[in-house]
Amino acid sequence: MNRQLENLADKPPFRPMKMVLVVLLIVLGISGAAQWYSTNITLPRYCNDPVQTLEHVRRLLTEREPAGDGERKPYIIAARLTFLIPRESNEELEEYLGRLKQHIDTQCR
Repeated sequence: MNRQLENLADKPPFRPMKMVLVVLLIVLGISGAAQWYSTNITLPRYCNDPVQTLEHVRRLLTEREPAGDGERKPYIIAARLTFLIPRESNEELEEYLGRLKQHIDTQCR
């Protein structure tokens, strides 16, 4: 029993603050990297043809099978855009598309 107490006394006390700080820094780093990637890599993809991208978003949000038998890649790209800039809960489709257009115009300057 005394040996167990001696072993406990030899161990340094547990300090979770260092671990919390490390985890917090990792989470903030991942968040910052994701924000940088979306701004510098993903969003510029939509600058090539923003009108067509917005049309793909419109079809994606209004049609059951927007691509039909055609190419699906433009609709996957449009879906990524809707993930990066989500639609607000009570936002009308035209308002949302206008907000997307404004965001794309801002990023593409």
